[in-house]
Amino acid sequence: MEHNHSPSYSTLNNFRKAAQAGEFLVTAEVTPPKGGNPTHMIEMAATLKGRVHAVNITDGSRAVLRMSSLVASVILLQNGIEPICQMACRDRNRIGLQADLMGAHALGIRNILALTGDPVKAGDHPEAKAVFDLEAVRLLQLIRKMNQGVDCNDKPLTDGATDLFAGAAVDPQCASWSGLQSRFERKIEAGAQFFQSQLITDFEKLEKFMDKIASTHNKPILAGIFLLKSAKNAQFINRCVPGVNIPQHIIDRLAKAKDPLEEGVKIAAEQVQIAQQLCHGVHMMAVKREDLIPKILNLAGVTPVNQVLAK
Repeated sequence: MEHNHSPSYSTLNNFRKAAQAGEFLVTAEVTPPKGGNPTHMIEMAATLKGRVHAVNITDGSRAVLRMSSLVASVILLQNGIEPICQMACRDRNRIGLQADLMGAHALGIRNILALTGDPVKAGDHPEAKAVFDLEAVRLLQLIRKMNQGVDCNDKPLTDGATDLFAGAAVDPQCASWSGLQSRFERKIEAGAQFFQSQLITDFEKLEKFMDKIASTHNKPILAGIFLLKSAKNAQFINRCVPGVNIPQHIIDRLAKAKDPLEEGVKIAAEQVQIAQQLCHGVHMMAVKREDLIPKILNLAGVTPVNQVLAK
């Protein structure tokens, strides 16, 4: 159900429509600016037009300071790019989160990725006070309530319900199988409509997750595909990103390559092709080289999104 909002903003709903139609979904991640000038972010996101259904805007990823994901999402929307606004529980209590969710709806943002958020100690403001009033499951429950027209205390939203398409993160490579299953199922019960994964390196684990857990729930799972730029870049990720283990044979391939970036593009394209056989979509991450995502998708044989929609 659409509600009136400021006429200067359009609402884009292609991602939700494509998800509900069972299309192969393509999303990509773009980082908000560190500072007041969004030009670079807009340029990077513009290279993805027609190639992805929506663009994720991170919310203080790794607890590193960046422009508000809500504001950055609105800037993308003004430039005709559909955003998925990530929202982490680390920096705001339930009052702040609800205020931002109402604001997101009013400004035409429809896709929200509900996250607990990375610990403050991991980032560039280790002395900051972490909030964590809610975590991802309770944030999903809160979004469902607001879509039904009440706040988290079941008091009516007197100026209208929200209409938000909420998703969540999943890590099929999680060491604890029972932990993975129970958290995934709790997120489904709380109202998650789609899932984006951590960067996937172990596709056997993804296949097992799809067969044993995800297959019974019929919600789209998008596999995280990460552009590795060099062997050094891969080693850095192994060191600094929890729960990720890039296999040695991939690091060796990058180390031996004449052009490591070109090799990274090939590896990512191969991974997209594997994901096409296993799950409902891909979530592309190419830090500072988002402009290479269309090339990866072309190599993998993924059709431009607007052609799919034009059928």
